[in-house]
Amino acid sequence: MQIADIIAAPFIPLSTILRAHAARRGAAIAIADETARLSWADLDAMLDRVAAALQREGVAANEPVAIAASNAVSTGLAFLGALRAGAVAAPLTSTAAPATVLAMLADSGSRVLFLDRAMAAGLEGLPFPAHVQRIALDDSDAGVPFSAWIAPAGAQPEERLPAPEDPFNIIYSSGTTGTPKGIVQSHQMRHEYVRRGLGSGFDDNSATICSTPLYSNTTLVSFLPTLTAGGKVVLMKKFDARSFLELSQRERVTHAMLVPVQYRRIMELPDFGSFDLSSYRLKTCTSAPFPAWLKADVLARWPGGLVEGYGLTEGGATTNLVAHEFPDKLHTVGRPSPGHVIKIIDEDGNELPPGATGEIVGRSPIMMNGYHGQPAKSREMEWYDTDGHRYLRHGDVGRFDEDGFLILMDRSKDMIISGGFNIYPTDLEAELTRQPAVREAAVVGVPSDRWGETPMAVVVLADPAADPAAIMAEANRALGKTQRIARIEVVDELPRSPIGKVLKRELRDRFGGNPIEQTGPIEQPQHPKETNHA
Repeated sequence: MQIADIIAAPFIPLSTILRAHAARRGAAIAIADETARLSWADLDAMLDRVAAALQREGVAANEPVAIAASNAVSTGLAFLGALRAGAVAAPLTSTAAPATVLAMLADSGSRVLFLDRAMAAGLEGLPFPAHVQRIALDDSDAGVPFSAWIAPAGAQPEERLPAPEDPFNIIYSSGTTGTPKGIVQSHQMRHEYVRRGLGSGFDDNSATICSTPLYSNTTLVSFLPTLTAGGKVVLMKKFDARSFLELSQRERVTHAMLVPVQYRRIMELPDFGSFDLSSYRLKTCTSAPFPAWLKADVLARWPGGLVEGYGLTEGGATTNLVAHEFPDKLHTVGRPSPGHVIKIIDEDGNELPPGATGEIVGRSPIMMNGYHGQPAKSREMEWYDTDGHRYLRHGDVGRFDEDGFLILMDRSKDMIISGGFNIYPTDLEAELTRQPAVREAAVVGVPSDRWGETPMAVVVLADPAADPAAIMAEANRALGKTQRIARIEVVDELPRSPIGKVLKRELRDRFGGNPIEQTGPIEQPQHPKETNHA
């Protein structure tokens, strides 16, 4: 099966594609981690054994199978084996609080949980559901050892080919705003993801590092296209900048999907230039704001192209910034992908004209079925245009520039309304991080007696001797009167999700308790009006 055939086909089940590659690629390495490697032929045989064992346990077609473990070859086998069994892969956010993991397990309805010793240790002492079978992927005492549970060599599962609309996986949202929701993605949606990804230079000789967890859509949008193309996936159990570069050099890596904080840590290594990265064809980035200066640094010093993707795990629409082709657009997230439509709407759901700032909604062939078991939450995500087309709300505020490139202003939930003015934290964060003394910055709205809400900055210092008050004063000199920062706090590091998103909710909880009395330099007009900030 050739890549052109996969791209041209309206739909082909993933397991069918993987079996065809196994017959063709044989002894070539398909999947590896820091200690294990599996050929294409062995991968195919192991997936049959996992699928046969799941069917032996009574797992039905389209039944969720939960996975909560660190990146490893065995974790990949559990995910792909569930699909071959005709089941639904349900990777749980294993780095979440143990009680949250159990809530996700209950939400998924899984009767089987693949886990490892680290996950089991976190769950110890909690009321684990008696009807759920635990299988230890690392052959530890976390459950039935994987090597004893798996079906014998040569086992063949019943073939259960999915329909395009059948559920492929349940991905749990990051939980940055509360309890994670299960996002149900269909086989058709995944096929569309893969078709789009295959245009990024994937082939038999591709080698992709996955350094974010397999429970994240960020990881799957590089993990699945690599295998679909017949290439090699290398899974990192835990990201470390130096180990990433060493692995890239050793495995002759061609592709990587990284989040912005990972790029920053890699580029900060003093000996970055000593690593041979000449094998790279393309790096991609998503999941969090990617500063223009950091994109420029990656373009200047790291071989291969750079593409930033913007979109939702739920689907909607995506944009792509091909940074090496548009170096003058690094402040944007690019243009909508082919077949993807983005509109900007106001607070009342009315479509806004080109150039206006408002809430982003999108539609495309990549749309979730809905939130698992939460139809009301699914409906909250939807917006319909005058022609009755379904769009998904992205939860972001943005506008298009004159060339059709999307500029993100902020998450709508993070926008600060101070004295009636809309303040976009990204504008303030950009001003703070222009100062050499500031490594990272996050701005959140906190209560104010005078204005209702006002901006507060939380920074990580590059220079420990720097004066926070001077940093705030310098930023405020460049900001508009309605934007000025009322308070600054210094932390050793910003709280982040496992895929690099700053957890602003935690910052608001930690620092936003007492209303700020605003006097002096924080000036605002007596008759506020809405303003837009580029």
